[in-house]
Amino acid sequence: MTDGRFEVFLRFVAGLSSPRSAWILEEFLGKFPHQTMCRVSDWVKGEVKRQIRNAGSEFDKRRLLNTMHYLFESQNPALAQQTLGSVETLSFCDMGLTPIDCVVLSHVIRLCDTMKHLNLVSCHIQCEGLLRLGPVLHKCQRLRLYRVGLTDSGAEDLASSLSTNHTVTELCLSHNSLTDRCVPALRRLILTLPRLELISLWENKFSPTGKKELRSLQEPRPGLRVTV
Repeated sequence: MTDGRFEVFLRFVAGLSSPRSAWILEEFLGKFPHQTMCRVSDWVKGEVKRQIRNAGSEFDKRRLLNTMHYLFESQNPALAQQTLGSVETLSFCDMGLTPIDCVVLSHVIRLCDTMKHLNLVSCHIQCEGLLRLGPVLHKCQRLRLYRVGLTDSGAEDLASSLSTNHTVTELCLSHNSLTDRCVPALRRLILTLPRLELISLWENKFSPTGKKELRSLQEPRPGLRVTV
């Protein structure tokens, strides 16, 4: 099926591995055998591991995201950690992500032990998607948010989300809609990221004055590059 109905069915099946969901549905469908729930969990685990290894093309990335939806529906933190706990890089560049996708991605990243690189270039998540991801961005060491529809208010939210991040080294925010109004938020953000080595702000809407102010933040930080 190409209309998404089968995908919805698979997410429902994945949800059956959640004891809470199974308990709610018992009244209508009867008690689920424990063996069945274990088989569903094993199937979800296998699907996620298979897609992680083969997430090259846009089609493969979409399939990986779908398997993450299965993990989300299962509401099984132990299962998510077993399958994704050691993952260090997630890339969904050039894919349109919905706010629901961002909720699922946030759930997955929260359960990852390490997340060195999150690449969301040209994902068009905009401010709503960024809000959904905000609670987990502090875990990322390299964060790429090119062409995601980031605005000045989004920059404020980003500064708040990353305020406790003491590991981020690279932050790419090029090709968005940032203006001089968010310069104070960016200044605050830069000053609170002790290990930041690069912040890329190309192709935004800063005035010459705004660009100069942003570049001046390099002066007290010899290891920092601000490209704008």
